[in-house]
Amino acid sequence: MRQPRSVAVRLIGAVAVGALAAGSVAGCSGQNQVPSIGYAVDAVVASYNGGSTLGASSGSAAVFQRVLTGFFYTGPDGQQVADTDFGTAKEVPGESQTIQYRLNPDGVYSDGVPTSCDDLVLTWAAHSGRFTKPGAGGPVPLFDAADTAGYEDIERVDCQPGSKDATVVFRPDRRFLPWRDLFTAGEVMPAHIAARVANVPNAVSALQSGDPGAVQRLADFWNTGWTIGSESLDLSRFPSSGPYRIESFSRQDGLVLIANERWWGNKAETGRIVVFDKTADLKAKVSDNAVGVVDIGAHSVKDLDLGGFSSKTVPGRGAEQLVLATSGVFGSVDARRAFALCVPRQALFDALGKAADAPNTGLGAGPLNSRITQQDSLYYGATTGAAERYRGTDVPAATATLAGARAANPTIRIGYLAPDERRAKTVQMIGDACRSAGITVVDAGAPDFRPGQLGEGRVDAVLASTAAAPGPAGSLTGVAATSALRTGNGLNFGRFGNGRYDAITDQLAADDNSAAQLGLLTEAENLLWSEMPSIPLFATPRTIAFGNGLHNGVAGPTQGGTGWNMDRWVLRR
Repeated sequence: MRQPRSVAVRLIGAVAVGALAAGSVAGCSGQNQVPSIGYAVDAVVASYNGGSTLGASSGSAAVFQRVLTGFFYTGPDGQQVADTDFGTAKEVPGESQTIQYRLNPDGVYSDGVPTSCDDLVLTWAAHSGRFTKPGAGGPVPLFDAADTAGYEDIERVDCQPGSKDATVVFRPDRRFLPWRDLFTAGEVMPAHIAARVANVPNAVSALQSGDPGAVQRLADFWNTGWTIGSESLDLSRFPSSGPYRIESFSRQDGLVLIANERWWGNKAETGRIVVFDKTADLKAKVSDNAVGVVDIGAHSVKDLDLGGFSSKTVPGRGAEQLVLATSGVFGSVDARRAFALCVPRQALFDALGKAADAPNTGLGAGPLNSRITQQDSLYYGATTGAAERYRGTDVPAATATLAGARAANPTIRIGYLAPDERRAKTVQMIGDACRSAGITVVDAGAPDFRPGQLGEGRVDAVLASTAAAPGPAGSLTGVAATSALRTGNGLNFGRFGNGRYDAITDQLAADDNSAAQLGLLTEAENLLWSEMPSIPLFATPRTIAFGNGLHNGVAGPTQGGTGWNMDRWVLRR
């Protein structure tokens, strides 16, 4: 069965240049072997559930987009692309915004259970924010969702359990323009698995009725039941809805994906993909010819020799940034401003942020002056004037502002996922620049670092890409970037909260008038540079390389990673 999405990918892949490297493929084709390609990426295999806080912040989308499919996926330029293998989605007329979803009639999970609207109901419920429990500071969401953007605006999902059709109706007073960011690859999870393990006979009925006990059990499983750790996986909990499925996982041998025999679309070109994540010894894997595709932060691996690969360094859609706590040493906005005044943003870009293959204008052209406006957007230059004050180190201003914060000689612990040579140098340069202002900077990078440590008070800032992701990040719509600063969202690791910012983002998502967008974006940027919940540095540079004989590789410096079309990769020696 040939689907439009697969055809489009083949056409894109056909123009990709084959690599010129020496051996670079794990498990080369043999008489009794399945052809295999190694894929090295600096995401972390931590959760199958890309919609959870853990999954989104570790970069699950870069690993599982072709394992768990959805109505849309993130393409190589950061755009949302329709995946008609999974199903179709279209906006239909109505008093309220209404989206009609129709799953492919042939769609079936690798365990034999058909895909159904039950999966959409579970996805919506998990991200809606409407299921809560009492907490010390107010209601606490039962589901640990990465964000609620768009989903919280949905009034209901009309679904007959087991059906291939669903109608999503938004609240009469709300509209969500980037609705193609809903029910996407990596976040539509198998509801039948959650229902089975949570002992809930009918997930749709339980969620529609709000049965407290059933919803709590579903949430408990959704939060942790798809976590991937050091222990062996119960593969019955990890069925696939894409061209690949999980065969095995270990920290030593990587994540082994094999062709899904029940996949109803075009068969994967290569039967086996081995994913090596951030925890792998990449230099050793390259030396052993175990890797055919590399997708990592530029200059993040010291002395990595990619001489045998066809490689390039490009600006990514992710925003390299410091996410600041809003408590502890940074409990005062003046303390956050003082720190920003000593961070050498221009020098950091010049030394570490320039991408060799960046255009002269647009993405990657200079220090990043925005948290939510794309650097190559027509709005960018007109909305980011407030950033100029923070372009370079201003020790007198930092010292004076720090005095106003009544925080003498503060120590700032900056955490990141180590080892990472570029981020270690970033921290060193910040420390050198801030020392004269009486600010001590401590490198708190660690191999087991997680951005959640910011809210726990174990670090004062996180150095990472958009939404605190360690590796591939960012998209054209920028939903994750916006959500990472919204009050109460899972990706808001600094626990920033500002009612006006929340209202602005609601308006931005509903009003496509260009004048309104310009005004709202300008107000948002001014507010964020004043409140300083984070400090943008530069578009995260990505090094992407393809090995000898690898065809159809297309760089994807976005949250979907270069693995966005791994099912089209093919090895020809």
